[in-house]
Amino acid sequence: MRDVFFAALAAAGLVVAVHAPAQAVGIRHAFCLQGDQFPGLSNCTFDTYAQCQATASGRLLYCVANPYFAGVSNDPRATPYPYPHRQRIKPRPPAPNPFAPLPNPFVFEED
Repeated sequence: MRDVFFAALAAAGLVVAVHAPAQAVGIRHAFCLQGDQFPGLSNCTFDTYAQCQATASGRLLYCVANPYFAGVSNDPRATPYPYPHRQRIKPRPPAPNPFAPLPNPFVFEED
């Protein structure tokens, strides 16, 4: 009975491992390294083209603009956002102040 349980557990683990989602491409950095060491868009960690080129120099790697980049970049080689009138990343609203005094429900103001 124990062997059947472990076999079922191993089969379930394989099913979960096969159906795990692929890692998402980074959206925070404008440039990615590509080549034999980094296939596809797997190393998107560079904000400028110069940073990417410095890392790629001396190896069989090259730099590409990240098509999923969701920020703003001054680098002309970065992929432009197709909607210039909209921001790509919306700023978060400010967090509420936990130390702000609460309104007193027992004080009444007259008109």
